[in-house]
Amino acid sequence: MFNKILVAVDGSENSKKALNQALELAEKFKGRITLIHVYSTVMPLVPLAETPPTPAITPSSAALAAKIIEEVKQRGQRILDEAETIVKERRISVDKVLREGDAVKEIVTEAREGKFDLIVMGHRGLSKLGELLLGAVSEGVSHKAPCTVMIVK
Repeated sequence: MFNKILVAVDGSENSKKALNQALELAEKFKGRITLIHVYSTVMPLVPLAETPPTPAITPSSAALAAKIIEEVKQRGQRILDEAETIVKERRISVDKVLREGDAVKEIVTEAREGKFDLIVMGHRGLSKLGELLLGAVSEGVSHKAPCTVMIVK
C-alpha cells in the first residue's frame, strides 16, 4: 500500500514524530523512505545607514549572505543525516533529498516526480490567524500533493 514514503524533516519535534510514524508504516508495508529537507535562502536586503533608502549590496554583505546561505544548507544536511541514522537503525531503505526553495512547491514536486504513495510530515502548530496570514507548509502540501498526506501532531 505505502511502498514509497516521502518524509519531510525540519528538525522540529513534530517532524521527529512524523518520522516515527513513517517508520512504523515502512515496517508494516515493507516500504522505502525518502527524507526531504527544504531550506530557504530568501534574505531581506537591508539598506546601509549612510545610503539612500534603496537597498544596497556591498562586497562584505554579499560575503555575509553567502556564509549564511551555506550555514543554512549545512544545517539542512545535518537534519537529513540525523534522520537517516534513525531510519538505518531500523534497517529500512532510505534516500535523502536536500532542496532549496519554497517548501510546499519542492515537497509536492518531489512527491510527483518520485511517484510517492504517501507524504508524512509534522504539523507546524500555527494559530488559526497565523495559518491565514502565513499559510502552513503542511496545509499547502495537503492541498497540492498528488498522493495521500499524513500530518502528524
